[in-house]
Amino acid sequence: MGMTATELAQGLFRVLETGDPDLAADVVSVDFRNREAAVAPSPCSIPGPAGVLASGAWMRSAFGGLRFPITDIAANDRQVWIRLRMQGRHTGPFVRFREGALEQAVPATGREIDFEQIHVLDLHEGRVVGHEAVRDDITMLGQLGVFPPAPATALRMVAWKLGGRAARAAARVTAEAADAAALAERRR
Repeated sequence: MGMTATELAQGLFRVLETGDPDLAADVVSVDFRNREAAVAPSPCSIPGPAGVLASGAWMRSAFGGLRFPITDIAANDRQVWIRLRMQGRHTGPFVRFREGALEQAVPATGREIDFEQIHVLDLHEGRVVGHEAVRDDITMLGQLGVFPPAPATALRMVAWKLGGRAARAAARVTAEAADAAALAERRR
């Protein structure tokens, strides 16, 4: 017996929290597409479970204790709408990309994040096939001291960029995401 729409949604966010490749194979279709991967390392754009595992690795590299407590959920046989919170501690560089290139690297601040997101998951044949989200990134960036810029955070970000640490962090995060994606590919 397959999972319900709600169980599929819960499973997807559990994969992001844990990196569990078996669960990813159970809940994510090989045709999965993540509309939100544009700001993530390029391996996060890989279709199927590999891209989801890459996305989880990317987020966990920046946020220790990553969790997604679900506050509301509604579903039918084709879609699931989830309201949740993204929570964790900023323990590694948070690297964002634009069109595959480094856009911003925020050095670890040790600060807690806790902000709201809404996700829409498309379902087909008992698996998640699509994802898009509305996230309160302004709140998250405020919690990290990026927006509005806290002087100390802004100086560290500039120093990281000029000193090459931002580019090295982007390369490391991309490699970690690629390794996570490769794990899914090896299980096929």
